[in-house]
Amino acid sequence: MPYCPTPPDLAPREKPQPVVNGDDFVFAATHLEHGHIYGQCEGLVAAGAQLKWIYDPDPQKVAALHAKHPTARVARSLDEILDDPAVRLVAAAAVPCDRGPLGCRVMQAGKDYFCDKTPFTTLDQLAEARRVTAATGRKYMVYYSERIHNEAAMHATDLIAQGAIGKVLQVIGLGPHRLGKASRPAWFFQKEKYGGILCDIGSHQFEQFLTWSGARTVEVTHAAVANHGNPDTPELEDYGEASLLADNGATNFVRVDWFTPDGLGIWGDGRNFILGTRGYIELRKYIDVARDPLGNHVYLVDERGEHHIPVDGQVGYRFFGELILDCLNRTEHAMTQQHAFHAAELCLRAQAAARRLPPRG
Repeated sequence: MPYCPTPPDLAPREKPQPVVNGDDFVFAATHLEHGHIYGQCEGLVAAGAQLKWIYDPDPQKVAALHAKHPTARVARSLDEILDDPAVRLVAAAAVPCDRGPLGCRVMQAGKDYFCDKTPFTTLDQLAEARRVTAATGRKYMVYYSERIHNEAAMHATDLIAQGAIGKVLQVIGLGPHRLGKASRPAWFFQKEKYGGILCDIGSHQFEQFLTWSGARTVEVTHAAVANHGNPDTPELEDYGEASLLADNGATNFVRVDWFTPDGLGIWGDGRNFILGTRGYIELRKYIDVARDPLGNHVYLVDERGEHHIPVDGQVGYRFFGELILDCLNRTEHAMTQQHAFHAAELCLRAQAAARRLPPRG
């Protein structure tokens, strides 16, 4: 069957609008170790939130974020943020091994917490966060950006939910990244601090599989990691793969790596392939190689034909508005706490189970 225009039922729905105004929802940004903090803040501000405070021990990191949000105030310490009753949520992108303890401190101070991925580097940190969320009633939300801050992935989430490809049978997730070795901080090469490649960038892929498959429980059936090309930094894992089996029969294969070549026009050619009982979807998230420098391409094939749905600038990022309203109303529409922690547990268990592959040399 030939290529056909996008049917109305496959087109993006209306983009989300800000959900609050002015000082209805005040948040702070702290521990600015990873550039994801910019996306975290931009998403919340676009949804109507007010960034009141910025803090980090490094004044250069503070100055860089403050240049993007000049109306925010620079805090003298984390305590200054935690002592402010106006602050409802604290966004942070700390060194991965510090994210769990920081989140517990934030929640114990009566604030909700919005953490960069990966949210934990050990199962003990996850257990403590589960205990503190239960004791305080606060939220520990996670910035799984490759789904919640990507328009192609969000549109795929909607298409799958409306049954566009039937029941999901398998998800293949490819998460290549450019290493940019010279610009990375020291902790990036210390496994105890970054957690391992499946724990770190693999976390995106496990969260997507949980969302799209509708799985309740998941088993790690295979995992492997390697350092193929960076012998000078032996604790860096530059390659990882894993296979998962869900309780509903859906399966998942994940490949993540740090081998994006310099010739690619973006940091990584992230893709997903989602097979259903009535069709399949391919996502070309960040670039359509050698065709279109823009990302957010959704390719869907069903019984009606072949559909290319370019969604760049058309879907928006409703997660952030939903998160704000969840914090205000104590609901769970953006992401349930159980889901956020389940994805985190999967990446930790895959990392722990991973076989070390011999280097290719």
